[in-house]
Amino acid sequence: MALATMPVTGDLSSAPEPSVEQAQAAAAEQNPASQSQAGQQNPQDQTKPGSQPSLGDLGFTPQQTQADAKLQALLDKRTRMLKIHQRLGLITAFPMAATVITGPMAKAKGKNGQTITEPSTANLDFHAALGGLTTGLYFTTASYAIFSPKVPGNKRRGAIRWHEALAFIHGPGMIATPILGYMAYKQENAGEKVHGIASAHGAVAWTTISAYGVSILAVSWPIKF
Repeated sequence: MALATMPVTGDLSSAPEPSVEQAQAAAAEQNPASQSQAGQQNPQDQTKPGSQPSLGDLGFTPQQTQADAKLQALLDKRTRMLKIHQRLGLITAFPMAATVITGPMAKAKGKNGQTITEPSTANLDFHAALGGLTTGLYFTTASYAIFSPKVPGNKRRGAIRWHEALAFIHGPGMIATPILGYMAYKQENAGEKVHGIASAHGAVAWTTISAYGVSILAVSWPIKF
């Protein structure tokens, strides 16, 4: 028995193609996970922050953002010299204090009308040696601050201003004290009681060391060697 064939009444090529919306819906049905991931990613993309502003955006020129090698070298040299200045200043304080403490040992004792006891030569020489050592260390210390490179436009503030202001007291004092001390030394060696302007040697020395000590504490407290 022969099978009957049913004729094809329509052209397959003319069948309607699925729309874009239908294709997307079909894909979503097949892979629902991808749809949920896409929904999660979109809000993040919308809230993603923009790039941070550059130095140019903030108004800095390329010349301003480049390191100044010359200025850096000047700052390094100044820092080294001022560190030496600070250390030598602390070292100088010890012979300076010893000089003031040994001052009475180099002074004649006695009042007018009484027997005057002259200091021994050893005491005079020891006191003078300490004074000479102090003077040498002091001016060496000062030279590192005076000849250190200066930074243009740098203003002194706070303790530094006090430190430099006190130098106008102990600086002249360190000049006057050895001169007055030498005058007093000559008078003592001549068997005379210290008199005249040389008698101010002790007072000037104490004023000098006081101003020097305060200037050290102003910038070096707590003291570290």
